[in-house]
Amino acid sequence: MDEIVIDAYGKINLALDVLYPRDDGYHEIDTIMQQIDLKDTIILRNIDVDNIIIECNREDVPLDETNLVYKAWEKILKETNLKRGIHITIQKNIPVAAGLAGGSTNAAAVLKGLNILWDLNLSQERLMEIGAEIGADVPFCLLGGTARGRGKGERLTKIRSFSNKLILLANIGKQVSSGYVYDKLDSEKKRERIDVGKIVEYIENDNVEKVAENMANIMETVVIREHPIIGEIKEDMIGHGALGSLMSGSGPTVFGIFHREENLLRCKEFLERKVEKVFLAKTI
Repeated sequence: MDEIVIDAYGKINLALDVLYPRDDGYHEIDTIMQQIDLKDTIILRNIDVDNIIIECNREDVPLDETNLVYKAWEKILKETNLKRGIHITIQKNIPVAAGLAGGSTNAAAVLKGLNILWDLNLSQERLMEIGAEIGADVPFCLLGGTARGRGKGERLTKIRSFSNKLILLANIGKQVSSGYVYDKLDSEKKRERIDVGKIVEYIENDNVEKVAENMANIMETVVIREHPIIGEIKEDMIGHGALGSLMSGSGPTVFGIFHREENLLRCKEFLERKVEKVFLAKTI
C-alpha cells in the first residue's frame, strides 16, 4: 500500500469547565467532547526520500513543523525508530483556530493513517498516548464518539453515544487564541463551576432537550467580551428554534442543537447573511 485516505472529523464541546492552571503549562479541565461529521480529508502517500511534504487547500494552514501533522509524523518515527518519508495532503473544511479541533483531528488522522500504511500494529491505546504528547484534543480525535475529558483533556471516559443530533455551526471568520482565553480566565478571581456530571447523566439518558438546556462553556464570557457577535449568534439560534446554543472550545465557533430540520435550515439562511461561515452537521 502506497497511499491511504483518512477522514478527520471535528468536535464540539457540550460542556467545558476550566479548573486551574497546571505546572506543565496546561490547564486542568472537565469537558464533554462530541464528534461531528464536519470533516477534513487527509491523504498520505509514501515517498522515497526521508522527509515530509505537506500540502493544503487553505493558505492559512502552516506547512512546516508548526503543523500538528508534522509533529505526528515525527512522533511515529521516534516511536518506531524508522526513517521514512511521507507526503501529506490536507483537504480542509474545518475552520482554523475555531474551537473544533481542526489541527488535532488532522494529527490524529496522520497517526491512524501511518499506523495502517506502514503496518506498525500500534494499539489505539498507544496511539492515544502518543497523541497526548502532540495536543490535548488528539486522544479524543482518535477515540471519537462522545466522551468526558479530564486532566488536560486526555483522560477520557466513554459516554453513551449522543449521535445523530442536528447541529448548526456558525463561525465569525476570526481566529481566537486559546492561550489568550486561558490567561484571561486565570485573571478572574471567582467563577461559577459547571456541573458536568449532570450533563453526562442527561446524555446517558439521551435527553437531548436537557442536554441542550444545560450546556455550558466557562470560556464563553471571555470571548464574548472580545467578540459580542458570538452572543448575538447564540440568541439568533435560540430565536430560530434551537434547543440550545453554545460556543465550542475557546471559540469562536457557535453551535446550536436543533430538533426540527426546518428550523435549522431557516436559521442557516438567516445567519449566512450575518457571518462568514455556516455549516450543517450531525453528531457521530
